[in-house]
Amino acid sequence: MMIIDFDEEIKKFHPNPELEDMESIVYNQDISDVADYLIDLLREYREQSRI
Repeated sequence: MMIIDFDEEIKKFHPNPELEDMESIVYNQDISDVADYLIDLLREYREQSRI
């Protein structure tokens, strides 16, 4: 049975720069979800019904 030395494995770890770049791209996007679309639809409906 092989025992993993986690301290040694952590010393060998190097983060992947491509993943770090992708993470910043994803987090910096202004992405609307379904709730945002529903709020916009309700806002438009209310504005149109006042006319």
